[in-house]
Amino acid sequence: MSTTGSGSADTVRVEIDDIQSGALRPRPVPYRGKYIFLRVDDRHAGRALLRRLLPLTAAGLPEVDPSRDAWVAVALTYQGLEALGVPQESLDSFPRAFREGMAARAQLIGDVGESAPAHWEAPFGTGEVHIALSALSSDAAQLDQELEQARAAYEDTPGVQVVWRQDVHQLPTGRTTFGFRDGISHPNIEGVGLPGSNPQELPIKTGEFILGYPDETGNLPPMPSPDVLGRNGTYVAVRKIHTNVAAWRRYLRANSSGAEEEALLAAKMVGRWPSGAPLTLTPERDDPELAADPHRVNNFLYRENDDRGFRCPAGAHIRRTNPRDSTIIGDARMHRLIRRGTTYGPPLPEGALEDDGADRGLVGVFIGAHLERQFEFIKAEWVNDGNFIGYPGEKDPVAGHHGGTGTVTIPEKPVRRRLRNLPSFVVTRGGEYCFLPGLRALRWLAELED
Repeated sequence: MSTTGSGSADTVRVEIDDIQSGALRPRPVPYRGKYIFLRVDDRHAGRALLRRLLPLTAAGLPEVDPSRDAWVAVALTYQGLEALGVPQESLDSFPRAFREGMAARAQLIGDVGESAPAHWEAPFGTGEVHIALSALSSDAAQLDQELEQARAAYEDTPGVQVVWRQDVHQLPTGRTTFGFRDGISHPNIEGVGLPGSNPQELPIKTGEFILGYPDETGNLPPMPSPDVLGRNGTYVAVRKIHTNVAAWRRYLRANSSGAEEEALLAAKMVGRWPSGAPLTLTPERDDPELAADPHRVNNFLYRENDDRGFRCPAGAHIRRTNPRDSTIIGDARMHRLIRRGTTYGPPLPEGALEDDGADRGLVGVFIGAHLERQFEFIKAEWVNDGNFIGYPGEKDPVAGHHGGTGTVTIPEKPVRRRLRNLPSFVVTRGGEYCFLPGLRALRWLAELED
């Protein structure tokens, strides 16, 4: 049945039972998972595979006991919809960014230099990614069970080929390869019934994340046709990002006078301490006790206590990608995303300052109803430029493309500090734009006829 949340008096009725679980759920903690990309060589085989996958997909919100919760999500690229034989009229109804794909728009979103599509890991950007499967769980045995069923489905379907696999997992530290806790923020979405992570955030309109509902403009976002295909779907930007952990550590070491200053500098660049405690609430030192409290770790805004960024710099990673109520050019609520980062590869050994050659990083999933004004805007304007905060040309200290010439401003009294010659700490290894259909849409796709 449909579920109505309590975000506001005029909350819309959201058809939770038709929205794939992979769209709205926060990432479980701890977690294990796998991403699988498939190529469809025969449209009938592709449709048959969707019919086999349908019983594995689920709708709704997390179970009461999240440790017993696992789910498989099914998404498709534009080329995948073509491969399934979706009518041209429907294909043409998708937004331009989705039809062109991430590789074609790499320059716009800052995937240049060593992050350019020419250097991406195959099959990213080749047009051979048609169906993207993701599976996440807190329970290893349950994840294996779901993956075995998915494997049986695609291996028993001639005409469909696996073209890429990536295992992801939470590191023993519970942190990213850079050493910082992740997965803390989740938006408060009107009508969904799942509390946001920041109790001070007013509910954001459902249509910012799910098609078929009003968004922050008061209008319905453009939706693919027919209605059964578009409604309760959303768009997903999937990215594989390699992290240059040794370069990160060397830069911090070279620009600090000791361990304490090094830790503070890293926190200023991220906006949180390694435990996840935000600088806005604890600017002088890490506070693991605060970080462990789910009611406090994300309970803050910027304008009242830190509008000038003396605690958390305006250019810090978390403040750029979610400015909250900061004084910026534009409206932050128009650019909110559901972000889900998952780690791959081994950690770099503690204290190591030289790269060991291992592939490590994150698979980032960015979910929203508007690819251009959400994911692409954030990448182009907030991550790879600083106009909106009054620092033209400055990029995100962690996620920006610096190429050895980056600068970052850290407000301090009496004189601000300016970091120079930043290298790029992350390298894009590949990315795809996907459409995550509702469950009725998946059935419609599975039952297409020539």
